[in-house]
Amino acid sequence: MEDKRNLHLKVQEMAQCYSSRDPLPAMSELAGEADAQEAAIKWLALAVLHAVGAGARKITLDLDPQGQAVVTAEYRATTLPSPGPVVAGQVLDYAQRILHLEGDKAKGLLALGLGNDNLEVQVKYEAHKGARQLRLKFGE
Repeated sequence: MEDKRNLHLKVQEMAQCYSSRDPLPAMSELAGEADAQEAAIKWLALAVLHAVGAGARKITLDLDPQGQAVVTAEYRATTLPSPGPVVAGQVLDYAQRILHLEGDKAKGLLALGLGNDNLEVQVKYEAHKGARQLRLKFGE
């Protein structure tokens, strides 16, 4: 069994690795990655970096029962690049594991150190009738 703390550390390391790049081009390539586990870690890091850089207040990842993955951001009407259904499922699983989110509705706080700054992301997970949703809410 993989160490849950290790996933958190991997997300933080990936965020630091990509901190000087534009996250959107990298996000748009994730659906085609062969390693869904690595891509899920990268997606979480890139989503955080995008929110910080673009001023997003909330990013939502929806995965419906038919396998359609859609990502939206709240700061203007826009849809972000989808990680695809396989990576989206892995992102949802990793978020649950990192934050110990259990049940169909759960909340947690993801703390990340980015360079010399700290960032706290409010995370909300919901599952209903086969659909799953992850919301990342960033500071006011």
